[in-house]
Amino acid sequence: MAAQRVGMVIHEGVQALDVAGPIDAFHEANSFLDEDRRYETILVACTRDPVRASNQMRLIPDLSFAEATRSFDILLVAGSPTLPDAPPGHGLTEWLAAAAMNAGLYGSICTGAFALGHAGLLKQCRVTTHWQCSEKLAAQFPDARVDRKAVYVRDGSVVTSAGVTAGIDLALALIEEYHGARVALAVATRLLVVAQRHDRIQVPRAAGPGTADVASPVERVKTFVRAHIANRHSLDSLAGKAGMSSRNLTRHFVQETGLTPYEFVQQARTDAARTLLETTDRPLKWVAHCCGFGSADRMRIVFSERLGVTPAQYRINIRPGAAP
Repeated sequence: MAAQRVGMVIHEGVQALDVAGPIDAFHEANSFLDEDRRYETILVACTRDPVRASNQMRLIPDLSFAEATRSFDILLVAGSPTLPDAPPGHGLTEWLAAAAMNAGLYGSICTGAFALGHAGLLKQCRVTTHWQCSEKLAAQFPDARVDRKAVYVRDGSVVTSAGVTAGIDLALALIEEYHGARVALAVATRLLVVAQRHDRIQVPRAAGPGTADVASPVERVKTFVRAHIANRHSLDSLAGKAGMSSRNLTRHFVQETGLTPYEFVQQARTDAARTLLETTDRPLKWVAHCCGFGSADRMRIVFSERLGVTPAQYRINIRPGAAP
């Protein structure tokens, strides 16, 4: 694989973390990649004049729109607090619409999805944004299929993420896709963030008294599995908890999460085991039992398939010097 050119579109009032989070992830990945496979990140704006972020930090573009004529492998537009209510300037919209068509992959961080929408780039696409802005995105761009829960979404050549720090999740997902789970895990470890959790959802807080969210059957099953992670879970038993047939549960699970119930249980067990490996020195056999794997050998197989490392290697990566 050749080096990847990553363009990050910035503008007045941009959210600084929307920019810095993904870029830091890509640059950390470079530490684990051969020189000809590394990421080159480029800030692009209307002009080369400094851009003032929403936190008053000044960002210096590398290229103006007029200068950014080469195509990008990955082109992302960062969000800002004002984008849901104030369309971006015509210059940004016009350039983004043309540049995205020449990019290998294009997308947005947080409310940057609104800029994609104004550029006509969300039609018939499944996308996400910050949960507080998802209704506005759906209303302004009814041709888009807005996923109000997803932390990040890839729909063909379009990638979008939820609010601010979710841009790191999106970058880690791309790093894993291009360079494997081992590199993505190493980057997450260096950044002190949780490595990829493919079933992650946005969890909005209630707006006020009496606004508690009513969980869907799928969410109830997910909550039950996490609370009883050491138990054996069959498709029939989970369907019983959801109050629906096994076939319907599988269909709803795939629609809401992109995972089958079996895949979710394996992911939940892996996440629980990672937490224990990160926070305790208990033996692998004990961790495997507590997380429902049945044996350390089975846990090792699942870790190797999902993360590209064994549980012992994971513990050492996260906590150098810890006993395997």
